[in-house]
Amino acid sequence: MTPLRCSSCFARSSRPIIRRARGVAEHRLGTSDLTDTELTASDYARVVWRQRGLILVLGVVVVLTTLVTTLVSSRIYESAASVIAPKEGPANSILSGLALTGLAQQLPNLSLPSLTPNRDLLISVLKSRTMALRVVERFKLQERYRVRYLEDTIKRLQNSTNVSISREGVITVRVEDTDPYRASEMANFYVEQLDRLVARYGVGEAGRQRGFLTEQLAKGKVSLDASEDALRRFQEQNRAIVLQDQTRGAIEAAARLKAEIIASQVQLQVMRNFATDANPEVVALRRRLDEMNHQLAQMQYGDGVPQKPDASGDRRDFSVPFARVPGVGLELARLTREVKVQETLVTLLTQMVEQARLSEARDLPVVQMLDQAVPAERPSKPRLGLNLAIAGIGWVLGGIVLAFMVEYMKNLRRRQGAV
Repeated sequence: MTPLRCSSCFARSSRPIIRRARGVAEHRLGTSDLTDTELTASDYARVVWRQRGLILVLGVVVVLTTLVTTLVSSRIYESAASVIAPKEGPANSILSGLALTGLAQQLPNLSLPSLTPNRDLLISVLKSRTMALRVVERFKLQERYRVRYLEDTIKRLQNSTNVSISREGVITVRVEDTDPYRASEMANFYVEQLDRLVARYGVGEAGRQRGFLTEQLAKGKVSLDASEDALRRFQEQNRAIVLQDQTRGAIEAAARLKAEIIASQVQLQVMRNFATDANPEVVALRRRLDEMNHQLAQMQYGDGVPQKPDASGDRRDFSVPFARVPGVGLELARLTREVKVQETLVTLLTQMVEQARLSEARDLPVVQMLDQAVPAERPSKPRLGLNLAIAGIGWVLGGIVLAFMVEYMKNLRRRQGAV
């Protein structure tokens, strides 16, 4: 409560007393028809001055009570530990490794969901019941707090813990306790458990990704073997056929596009393990899949459009659809394209599986400690200066009200005696 609000409350509560004091002044002055303008501030000041002894006694009592209460109260110490949260962004170690092999350049739109937790997730983990339960069990707080129920212990711990984050991304954990050493140990324990919980979450997701990619790789190898066998049998039956350079270029482009479609479908299945269909990334990926399928259909059945120049500067015209290639050539084009698709996909999945294994085996800390909590040298609570200031304001307001009440009671008894 601010002093201005306290003053307004005092003004409303003291109006009846002031009116009674004005009656006292009227009685002493021998008049009964004083108006508001005839009663000045000096009249009120004289009432307070006459009761100065009572006000001083009240002040001494308030100060002594505040001092005793502050000195007797338990000392509360606060310790703080701060960590640097990881930067939010599409940090993807699997695709970073693929960039070194050149496969990422062939499939530029491929990406996997990031396993890097955002800052809101870290704050939620620190404030979670799981984290509080670990702290309670580690420091045996239910026995130290002498609380019967576990839920009450957790609530008391959460009330004694404050988690905040700055604009720069520094997360600070402040813990209050009667023991400065225990407060610092609890703050550091929060940070240690935060790193372990988030690391466990990340490793678990990496393991699920590796298992899924391994399964897709096995299926891709089976499909590649079947495609190669089909192409070999067709060439043996019809002998080798050399296609025109333009058609061969269209086949290679269609193969890359088909491989990108399959890889994007794999990516979509991976993302659906962690996000819903309403996720913006999932929606964008599905829209891109529709566009690539439409482009592939144009290349296969007509209405193709010229493509942009590739890295070598050549512009490959795909205006001739595959449907116009003679029957045998068309079948050979399809089989050759299917083999190239499966080869690209198997190579891509092999690299992704290896990168997933490395990510799963890597045990790096998710958060980095900036400041380790140390035992506080002086208590943070109770604050003697703040308590004395609050007691002083209450003493002044209460003393004035008490002075007018005493003055009113004296005049009331005097009037009754005169009657």
